[in-house]
Amino acid sequence: MKRSLLLMAGLCLVLSLSLAQNKKIIETPLIGSEAPAFTAISTHGTINFPSDFGDSWKILLSHPKDFTPVCSSELLELAHQQNDYKALGAKLIVVSTDNLDSHLHWKAALEEINYKGHDPVKINFPLVDDHQYVISKSYGMIHSHASIEENIRGVFIIDPDNKVRAIYFYPMEVGRNMDELKRTLIALQTNYRNQMALTPANWQPGEDVMVPYLRDEELAELGNDDSKIYQKAWFMSYTTDY
Repeated sequence: MKRSLLLMAGLCLVLSLSLAQNKKIIETPLIGSEAPAFTAISTHGTINFPSDFGDSWKILLSHPKDFTPVCSSELLELAHQQNDYKALGAKLIVVSTDNLDSHLHWKAALEEINYKGHDPVKINFPLVDDHQYVISKSYGMIHSHASIEENIRGVFIIDPDNKVRAIYFYPMEVGRNMDELKRTLIALQTNYRNQMALTPANWQPGEDVMVPYLRDEELAELGNDDSKIYQKAWFMSYTTDY
């Protein structure tokens, strides 16, 4: 009887450890949490994240495999927009569970492609080797129902304070919209500069923003010809001044 109880206790312990490990694998940093730090080799040499990126905004993108068609199209889109992100003070980091040698060959092949009428372009952002799944696991990018061996296609937008501000996850068969990624970055930067600035549905850079509430002096301005505040309803207030 005692031996049976010990055996059952041992099995329960193994099961608990297994469940804990699985939970750790799928745990994803939440919005507002500290972005996990890591050190890894890349096409730009060894990188230390986030210390090597200073007070920049950081966009971390994951890819399941090098030379896959959808991911290749995304890297080309990013490469042709990389100067836009640089102008916005954002740095791109691409993570894949393939090794560095594969990354180097993929990068070289991509840099020879004429894409959508554009001449070939150099990829100036790092492709990070995560063949040991350290980064993928720390960012919750291994989803067992999709694959236990490849990371899924995630995006993390991280602010200058190294806080996660936005998260996207995509299946392997659907390409990411890089224009939406850029729009989200600009919206987050707008709110970072002014926490009262909220961006409504389908907001585009340069359009008016919403505010969560109006101060007394702003309420007094409503209806004035020179007012920068207006409302669609008492619960939907906008401003042109942000």
